Amino acid sequence: MKSTSGTAPNFPVSRLILSFIYLAAFPVLLFALAGDWRWPEGWIFSLIFFLGSYGTLLYLYFTDPALLNERYASPIQKEQKPWDKVLLSLFFLEFLIWFGIMPLDAKRYGWTAAFPLRIRVLGTVLLLVSFYIIYRALQENTFAAPVVKMQKERGQRVVSTGPYAIVRHPMYSGATLLFISAPLLLSSYWGLVLAGLSIVTIAIRSLGEEAMLKEELPGYREYMQRVRWRMIPFGF
Repeated sequence: MKSTSGTAPNFPVSRLILSFIYLAAFPVLLFALAGDWRWPEGWIFSLIFFLGSYGTLLYLYFTDPALLNERYASPIQKEQKPWDKVLLSLFFLEFLIWFGIMPLDAKRYGWTAAFPLRIRVLGTVLLLVSFYIIYRALQENTFAAPVVKMQKERGQRVVSTGPYAIVRHPMYSGATLLFISAPLLLSSYWGLVLAGLSIVTIAIRSLGEEAMLKEELPGYREYMQRVRWRMIPFGF
């Protein structure tokens, strides 16, 4: 569902190029920390991560530049809820540590022995599913800003279609699956441990976000009654 309020702002081509370089830096960092450019699982993860991230970016560039600009805005904003500034900063820190620990654990220092092939295959499949869920959430919800705030200037309204008909926060569902699937693919026990911390942060953030939406977004209370689960069907 795309915004119909006003003309969507342009997203500069130069920012597309910078985004390409920025996303390409993650695989470079992964292999630099691993110390092994011939790491098959590292290449599988890097291809899925880069193509999933940049492919979604290109989709938004052509179909919803307003959302793309929103997602590339500063992670600290005046309209943002104060508690979200703390949680989002913590989440970014946790993500960087999580991302960095996996190649150190799985390859450079070998703290964790390689997981069985079936576990690594499962991780690959779940990683693909995680990016698909994130893509579908962004495709459906033009108000999926990266910060917790009300977007009155964009005519924010309740979105209840697509993955939002199953869980109220499918972006968080996809992120949760990403945090779990990557260490399964890369064979990193410590990646799984740190994934747990990030998932807890996401879950706490969802509670605060829903408290805001119940009070400030018309129709959200009714939506909560129709869709019972926040992030995980039959779980949470």
